Amino acid sequence: MADVEVVDPKKCLEESCKPKCVKPLLEYQACVKRIQDDESGHKHCTGQYFDYWQCVDKCVGPKLFAELK
Repeated sequence: MADVEVVDPKKCLEESCKPKCVKPLLEYQACVKRIQDDESGHKHCTGQYFDYWQCVDKCVGPKLFAELK
């Protein structure tokens, strides 16, 4: 078999979908900036982080599974 490097299509699709998820990304970045000086460690941006990746995954899913069929 030839030395063909396999490329994960999900990574490429994620990069193409990220521009469609600017609003959740900006919300996450605003949260990070807002809690940057939190000394207690109780504040976090987990919700905004997951919202961003949910948007990316929602975009990637149909394209990825269509490619895998």
